[in-house]
Amino acid sequence: MNEGNKELTLAGTVLYGEDFEVFEGYVVVDVRGGVIKEVSGRYTADAEVRGVLLPAFVNAHTHVGDAVAKEPPDLPLEALVGPGGLKERILRETPPEKLIAAMCDAVVEMLTAGTFTFADFREGGVEGIRLLKKALAAAEAAVMTVGAEREKVKELSGVARILGRPSRFNNAVEEAVVVLKEADGIGMSSVADHPLELLEELAAASKQRGKLFALHAGERNELDVEAAIELRPDFLVHLTHASPSHLKKMRDAGINAVVCVRSNLRTGVGFPPLKKMLEIGLTVGVGTDNVMLNSPNMFSELEFISKIYRLDARTVLRMATLNGAKIVKAGGGVLAEGQPARILVLRKDSPNLKHVRDILKAVVNRAGVGDVAAVVAL
Repeated sequence: MNEGNKELTLAGTVLYGEDFEVFEGYVVVDVRGGVIKEVSGRYTADAEVRGVLLPAFVNAHTHVGDAVAKEPPDLPLEALVGPGGLKERILRETPPEKLIAAMCDAVVEMLTAGTFTFADFREGGVEGIRLLKKALAAAEAAVMTVGAEREKVKELSGVARILGRPSRFNNAVEEAVVVLKEADGIGMSSVADHPLELLEELAAASKQRGKLFALHAGERNELDVEAAIELRPDFLVHLTHASPSHLKKMRDAGINAVVCVRSNLRTGVGFPPLKKMLEIGLTVGVGTDNVMLNSPNMFSELEFISKIYRLDARTVLRMATLNGAKIVKAGGGVLAEGQPARILVLRKDSPNLKHVRDILKAVVNRAGVGDVAAVVAL
């Protein structure tokens, strides 16, 4: 690193811009400003880190609190995660210290596996939000990043987009005001789980404060999709049973979509109509959903999506980076000048990535945690 200018240089195979143009070159990062200063197609011998350079992942839908109860019994979806279900009981009965430790582990797992930003639907009201913030603080001491002096991460406030929710129906709107002060928005379950009037007030409160408002919809059936669209959220999650007409209404209303394919497979609710979403023109992001059922591993999510839907690699990678950043309003998601320095570096010499002829396809179809050389997160 150039100590005088506080710059960090990375070199190798660059996946540049929104179309992931592939070329050999280097990237210069302004460490103090935390932004990408220069991208070049020339060779440089002066680089601290070498490998495949691409934007870090954006996991657009998680429930990291569920990390405290990984691999639960096989139950119907409603009994597992619905109101009064197993998940709700576990979260209510688990001591705060154990929840913090489990969430910290999930955050560390994501950061070391190439995800810099994740959007978490945080249960438990204001206290639930504060527990996640404590988990983020604990993760700061556990994660190493490439940066000035290779010091530990000093600030993880940009990592999580926290979407809280009121913990009770009584005085829920009053509690939501406090939630919105502490969180980046509100993330609710299905409209079938809550009084519609309450959801309308929560949506209005979020928009009034310029915060995100998001919902689960179409996961169990299509009955909650229309009402969810009418609330005009920023994005809807799952949409497994959404119809083409629903998707067109979302597009026309500027509502984005987040798919969680591995989670849907695990719970047996079916496949989201991803190809139709893209064909209609929705902006689609990718999430891993609850850590109880799936690891928050975006490499696995990309491979499943690519091979199940047979989509081209650029489309899949864009969903997991730029699209996700746009949907959760996190910024970045693209490796280009002036963008936040959130860069995933993969080893070109790993046994898994040696002899690869198309590196873009390899990133989507075969790369994994073992190939990660560094995550630049300044």
